[in-house]
Amino acid sequence: MIGITGGSGSGKTSLISDLRNRFTEAELSIISQDDYYKPRAEQLFDESGVQNFDLPHSIDLLAFAEEVHRLLKGETVTRLEYAFNNPTAEAKTITFKPAPILLLEGLFVFHEPLIREMLDLKVFIHTKENLKIIRRIKRDREERNYPLEDVLYRYERHVMPTFEKYIRPFQEEADIVINNNDSYHQGLEVLVGFLKNKIVKIA
Repeated sequence: MIGITGGSGSGKTSLISDLRNRFTEAELSIISQDDYYKPRAEQLFDESGVQNFDLPHSIDLLAFAEEVHRLLKGETVTRLEYAFNNPTAEAKTITFKPAPILLLEGLFVFHEPLIREMLDLKVFIHTKENLKIIRRIKRDREERNYPLEDVLYRYERHVMPTFEKYIRPFQEEADIVINNNDSYHQGLEVLVGFLKNKIVKIA
């Protein structure tokens, strides 16, 4: 079991997408914490009355851990997709199937002891702060249509404090740190080679 984490804008989604293209579903199962966000009504507000989606409380970590255990037992897991802050989007049913290698990804994969203690390999994606905020601005404005001032407010008041408190401290515990200031592809190749070797041994 592998855990991949990093700050918002570090490149987790892109790395996971490339990994998904290198393996079949029978070889690698990927489960993301983004699919375990609690309903909007359960999200906490900051002192200015803005909902903070960047806290461990924002995600149903217990359900995440429970369904990981089900996958480990060989069960298939289904759940409704989380439509991030988009009330007009129709939630789709997503399916997680068991596989020889289970990859868990998300902001709090290392933070929650129930999850962290299950991991055989911990991967941390490191990116300079200025690059992360640029990527966050592009994503939130292009994909979610957030105004710039809202993106910057959330980054300063929610994203950065969460990274410093719940994510960065675990970088030193990682088995592999992939630098993504320019490109993560060399780190990707190392990780792919390691996983392919594990699959051969399992087979």
